[in-house]
Amino acid sequence: MKFVQEFREGTAGRRYARAIAAITTRPWTLMEVCGGQTHAILRFGLDELLPRAITMIHGPGCPVCVTPLELIDKALAIARRPEVVFCSFGDMLRVPGSTGDLQGVKAGGGDVRTVYSPLDAVAFAAQLPEREVVFFAVGFETTAPANAMAVVRARALGLRNFSILVAHVLVPPAMEAILASPRRRVQGFLAAGHVCTVTGYAGYDRLAHTYHVPIVVTGFEPLDLLQGIYMCVRQLEEGRAEVENQYARSVRREGNAEAQRLMAEVFEVVPRQWRGIGEIPASGLALRPGYAAFDAERRYGLAVQSTAEPAECMAGLILQGVHIPPECPAFGTRCTPESPLGAPMVSSEGACAAYYRFRGRRGEA
Repeated sequence: MKFVQEFREGTAGRRYARAIAAITTRPWTLMEVCGGQTHAILRFGLDELLPRAITMIHGPGCPVCVTPLELIDKALAIARRPEVVFCSFGDMLRVPGSTGDLQGVKAGGGDVRTVYSPLDAVAFAAQLPEREVVFFAVGFETTAPANAMAVVRARALGLRNFSILVAHVLVPPAMEAILASPRRRVQGFLAAGHVCTVTGYAGYDRLAHTYHVPIVVTGFEPLDLLQGIYMCVRQLEEGRAEVENQYARSVRREGNAEAQRLMAEVFEVVPRQWRGIGEIPASGLALRPGYAAFDAERRYGLAVQSTAEPAECMAGLILQGVHIPPECPAFGTRCTPESPLGAPMVSSEGACAAYYRFRGRRGEA
């Protein structure tokens, strides 16, 4: 694994940490947007290498975590139907709705299947013409092109028994909601490199200039993150607020034009509810009218009553960077991966899960 080891070399990491300390003259608070970055920071103890003046807070970049309770409940209602084969990525199975989770539906006899690609669900629809196959389309811009491709493929095959339950959300509007909040703590962003592989990063220029905040597109390995932090701190110390690209080996300013074209053909931008945060304008994707036949929400005519989150769950505040998981009174006691109050404790990219796994039940180092 030479590629991985190149970006996990300890001597280089400590050298970057010393370089960050050398240029830091005052306290700064940075937010890594993506949950994958959060897990890497905690897994490798990168926050412990940083000078005390640098505070890392964690953003809403976990699509599983921000999928609203109402949409989870719709997924449960569909998955319980006897004619349905409900397909999902594995990290959605334990996310709690108001009446259980998909793992519980499966245990109760529902045909819930874990897939590794939306095209697996298309294949099931072709193999099982007597069944209805529904794919739970969750994710940021990173997974949207593949889900769009699945819909296009299903239409080309003439599959009338395939549909998707769309839960796509977009990163830049969430970043802007955080910047515009009166609770804002963040002074600089590490943007999600995988998202920018698809979208590019030209769209971040307005945010950087409007809110005078540095944004550094950053990868996911330890040296990626330390270099991204160095670049962000350097901008802050110099009074700059620009968009820079640390993840140049994967990300180009213009992104992936073909992926963007496919997304634009199948999806349109809509307002979207974010779990624990509320509605953010122009922050989600929905199927365009031309693809409405593949919209599971329309197909099943679901009307699920809005349900409040558990009162003691601080997931929304954690996703906005207002608090970190150990500051939640329920963390590690009444909220664990086996008995979660909120999605961040069970998602593979959730901040609460990262603290629980890498810092112990109370989040200690």
